Amino acid sequence: MTITRRHLGLALAALLGTTALPATAQEASLPEAIRIGSTAPGHLKFILFRNLQLLEKEFEADGIPVELVTFDGGSAASVALGSGELDLMYTGNNPALRLAASGADVVAVGLSSWNPQNDTVVIARADSDIDSIDDLKGRNVAYLAGTVRHSNFAKALETVGLTTDDVESFNFPIETAGPALSRGDVDAVVDSKSTVQTLIDQGLAKVIFDASAHPEWVSPYPITANGEFARTYPEVLARILAVDIQTAAWADAHPEETIRIFAEETGRPIEAVQETYPENRFHQSPEITEAAIASLREEEAFMAGNGLLEGEVNYDSWIDRSYYEAALALLQARTN
Repeated sequence: MTITRRHLGLALAALLGTTALPATAQEASLPEAIRIGSTAPGHLKFILFRNLQLLEKEFEADGIPVELVTFDGGSAASVALGSGELDLMYTGNNPALRLAASGADVVAVGLSSWNPQNDTVVIARADSDIDSIDDLKGRNVAYLAGTVRHSNFAKALETVGLTTDDVESFNFPIETAGPALSRGDVDAVVDSKSTVQTLIDQGLAKVIFDASAHPEWVSPYPITANGEFARTYPEVLARILAVDIQTAAWADAHPEETIRIFAEETGRPIEAVQETYPENRFHQSPEITEAAIASLREEEAFMAGNGLLEGEVNYDSWIDRSYYEAALALLQARTN
């Protein structure tokens, strides 16, 4: 089902001004809390949830607290979701696909985003003799293992006949990788351009590979739910996705405020965020299209072929669009 202009209009009309619906009579119980995780510092809609308190407002009348938790890397979030410590997670495709392939009781219920702008870059010290990824053989490279940046780096190396086995990899977040690069402990860092833009602007680092030339490497970022939570609280999950739809519409209608909030919450320069979302298009629709599934299948195949994934994803059981469709119906009912 496609989100039409009418659906977006309904969502915008409901956003921030609609009182939450009470639990339906068919719902036997409500969760004690709703726990949602995201890769730090948080995906765009996750940050808007937190900043505008959208989910808190949705479930305030029910007395259900909403906990928004960030994780250093999608792997940690995946472990929390698979164990039941989280009910929902917003991560890149790599952690979500690995979790699904492991046979964990999880379902993909929507998309966090599918931005065609590939913002992964590889940087080296500005005074380094490293000028391209060809020069990385045998060098120390820092990136978060199991992330989209990891996958993009593997693809970048593949273009010059190298693999991650040809470099010394260090599993560092940017908080560790940035200082390590400055000290010379690592020779290169792989991360999103908006994250490392300050190092570039200060003349401390230079870009040796820019993945923006490869939009074909970009796959959707899924919203993954714990299977037991989804089965037990389907109406609650539909309400969460209804807020997600509203938030995606609100971002498109308020681009300057969206960029300001995202820049402030992540500590990134506004200019860098604007580059990530050119023409003020945020690509936040949660709809899982057939094209999105095909792209996820391609990413899974690449990951499996490069040792980034074990097992195989069963898309028939993993993808469940019924909660998204229920969310659309809920939004329409609220405006009637």
